[in-house]
Amino acid sequence: MKTLNSIPALVAAAVALTTGVAQAASGDWLIRAGVHNVDPKSNNHPVVKADDAPSLTISGSYFLTDNVAVEVLGAYPFTHDVLLKSDGSKAAEITQLPPTVSLQYHFAPEAAFRPYIGAGLNYTFFYDEKTTGALNGTKLSLDNSFGLTAEVGMDIALNDDWAVNLNARWFDIDSDARLDGADAGTVEIDPLVYGVMITRKLRF
Repeated sequence: MKTLNSIPALVAAAVALTTGVAQAASGDWLIRAGVHNVDPKSNNHPVVKADDAPSLTISGSYFLTDNVAVEVLGAYPFTHDVLLKSDGSKAAEITQLPPTVSLQYHFAPEAAFRPYIGAGLNYTFFYDEKTTGALNGTKLSLDNSFGLTAEVGMDIALNDDWAVNLNARWFDIDSDARLDGADAGTVEIDPLVYGVMITRKLRF
């Protein structure tokens, strides 16, 4: 009997858990800051491979409706080691910056656990290429890349205004490489990117 009597209290607690945090609504901003790790696919080039690289990131999502938001993602540049597949030695170092714009759909913006998906466009700048080891003394250059991106993520509410964000992204990044001006093939980086961020909700 005591168990039956406790059911309304349990239901009330569950409702409080999902509605006790402020809802993200049309016109709201979610500002996030954290760290992401870029993990390129292993078979991106027949001779070399790009190692993974972490960096600091920041994003802003503006809600067009209660569920749909536009996100802009920026980062401190990522620096990757380029390794020879034959022996794993470092042959070069490349730096890239991948600003991204995505359209997101937030399934439960009023809940304590707020999953979302997104898709968008990415433009990756490559610069400051440096060679070493077997490629020392040569000039390496990579073309910038324009491609699609997809993401899944979740905000876990801490209170009305703050949340912890977990997200994973895929980027379509292909770059034509040149060594001393000669064609060195296409590097299909296509990384998976994993991030942990702190979210702050803003209303104006």
